[in-house]
Amino acid sequence: MLSPRIRRLKLDHDSLLRRFSGWPLIRIVGSAGLPPELYRFQYLVRGLYVAPDGAILERNDHLLEVNLSLGYPRRAPQCRMLTPVFHPNFDDSSVCIGDFWAASEGLDDLIIRIGRMISYQEYNTKSPLNGLAAKWAAQNSKLLPVDSRPIAPPLEQAESSNVPPPPVEAPPPPPVPEASAVPLPQAAPPPAEAAPAIPEATAMPLSQPVPAPAPAAPAGEDPWGQKIVIP
Repeated sequence: MLSPRIRRLKLDHDSLLRRFSGWPLIRIVGSAGLPPELYRFQYLVRGLYVAPDGAILERNDHLLEVNLSLGYPRRAPQCRMLTPVFHPNFDDSSVCIGDFWAASEGLDDLIIRIGRMISYQEYNTKSPLNGLAAKWAAQNSKLLPVDSRPIAPPLEQAESSNVPPPPVEAPPPPPVPEASAVPLPQAAPPPAEAAPAIPEATAMPLSQPVPAPAPAAPAGEDPWGQKIVIP
């Protein structure tokens, strides 16, 4: 029986493959482990970095490494950039996600959130890892985000990659000609019990009493043979 951690690792791996399959902005470029515990992701989004001469320049290709430690998912994944990023919540060794991580969050959602951070769609200047980047972002908020494209794949793409194609309906049967239509057999109704014959009403004077009705004729006899006649 698989442990809860292994089941979670397998679930994350399946979700990553399903969600980012064919998506041009985020790609899985490496993994290690069965199921994987170490990933490398490539982001093809616009971000910023600091050149050797101190200039802040744009960059369109970024690499992220994610390590899922033994404490995962109770502990947040260990994330670090392998390419330079100028951002308030990134430094040379880590990405600040601890304040926002919850064990119920999927790894695919975290990868999308880091992509939004790279493009400055999300940033936090209150508790930064890079104070210089936080000061620059506060002074140049009108220039942000540097990439406004949706980082997450469309929902219909994620759903379509997990839903099997609809079954092909069988062609309808040819219509039956009216002349050859055969009615469905029906159960024969049970034979009705013989009802007592009701003698024909005969006008009688009001002064005479009304005779009692004649008893029902036994089965097989002619009920008219015992018909009552009023003199």
